[in-house]
Amino acid sequence: MAAHEPTIAELFSLAGKTVLITGGTGHLGSAMSRALAEAGASVVLSSRFEDHAKDAVARLPVVGTARHHALALNHMEPDTLDASFGRAVSLAGQVDVLVNNGHEADGHDWTNVTAEQFTRQLANATGYFVLGRLLRDHLVERQAGGSIILLGSMYGQVASYPDAYAGVCPASPVAYHALKGGILHMTRHLAVYWARDGVRVNCLSPGPFPSAKAAPAMVERLCTKLPMKRMGQPHELKGAIVFLASDASSFMTGQNMVIDGGWTAW
Repeated sequence: MAAHEPTIAELFSLAGKTVLITGGTGHLGSAMSRALAEAGASVVLSSRFEDHAKDAVARLPVVGTARHHALALNHMEPDTLDASFGRAVSLAGQVDVLVNNGHEADGHDWTNVTAEQFTRQLANATGYFVLGRLLRDHLVERQAGGSIILLGSMYGQVASYPDAYAGVCPASPVAYHALKGGILHMTRHLAVYWARDGVRVNCLSPGPFPSAKAAPAMVERLCTKLPMKRMGQPHELKGAIVFLASDASSFMTGQNMVIDGGWTAW
């Protein structure tokens, strides 16, 4: 038995931790950024556009001595990531947790996606890896532990239903499925190599969380595919992201947490 058993409040607290989250201004990234800040973290919130990041940072709650920072970062430009990560460390003093949430989308489906577009979609995983390795090296240099969270998807595990899209919008992009399946397995691979360094790597896979831009007819069809018969709301990822970032998940690595309203249960 540990000399001191942490309380639930201690396990889920991110006080004294700095979290770098990419894509922190988006539909899901905004909710996750708020969750991390509410748990006491100092948040380095990144976007491709610094002014967007600054606007989002200004709206984050501040708990205790936490300090939030805005950062321009594009994970699709791997040659720039050394400098961008270095800037994050310079702003915050250190980084303890990385949330690889940023995503460059491409809506082309299997009928018309080009080879170049397909390859470009897979480059999202390259950015996730490069940033993950930068954090791992930063933590090893500091002789500190940390957590890396990669954003997957239910579509990294199961195929989509063709009838959910037919006649309404293009099919769910094949390159997206390939990307998210690869991210899930990269999570496992990096986890077993970096566990010895005290660096945990897990995947968070949302189910259907459509934004207001989604076609209403598609959303209605998707609802029939879920045991809960409804779409997810961004705030329903807040508990999961804090769990994975905090000591509440200290014995968890190489795993995939699925928040999908039961989609993958049948």
